[in-house]
Amino acid sequence: MKIAVVRFPGSNCDHDLLHALKFRLKMDAEMVWWGKKNLDDYDAAFLAGGFSFGDYLRAGAIARFAPVMEGVAKLADSGKPVLGICNGFQILAEARLLPGALMHNKSMKFLCQDVFLKVEAANNVFTGKLHKGEVLSMPIAHMEGRYVADEATIKQLEAQDRVLLRYSQKDGSLSDDSNPNGSMGAIAGILSEKRNVAGLMPHPERVCEALLGGGEDGVKFFTSFIEGTKR
Repeated sequence: MKIAVVRFPGSNCDHDLLHALKFRLKMDAEMVWWGKKNLDDYDAAFLAGGFSFGDYLRAGAIARFAPVMEGVAKLADSGKPVLGICNGFQILAEARLLPGALMHNKSMKFLCQDVFLKVEAANNVFTGKLHKGEVLSMPIAHMEGRYVADEATIKQLEAQDRVLLRYSQKDGSLSDDSNPNGSMGAIAGILSEKRNVAGLMPHPERVCEALLGGGEDGVKFFTSFIEGTKR
């Protein structure tokens, strides 16, 4: 599997993501600049975190019009995996490849902290090798991470088992205290209807090296993806 790590002006997690995939997990991954339209040579696309185009207007609003998004949309339509992390999630939502929107955190403050995440959906290529109810620990770093959608969309996500990850306590229980940004339903990640496009606000690429502290739950997440693509 060949993965395109999509880089926009303002991306700042692209090298972290590439390192995790290529050097930590030995995957075939390479950086792809935002001006490349054709992604036919790739089997998946990962959109990294950061501040694409300076987050002008709102996070992801300009990046959604970048030429590379034509290739990303084509991959998604063909059923190939597309993953957006943090700013990548915001871009996928702006591009309508995922429903809902990412708004300013309830606190109106930039949040940079470790959070616990309960795996809610396990029947997909991203978390299929994890256990439903399993709790992971990853960092978040965002200002516009509060997931919102209309009532019908939230009901559909829940009914179709498309909530990928949910903010939780260490034991998997839910509370207002464990929902750092005020996301509806404590949603930290979701899936598309075809279940091949995913967006998540936490950063698995930042917890792939034990020497850097914070554990290696990112390895669990990406290993699940690797194993899931072998089905």
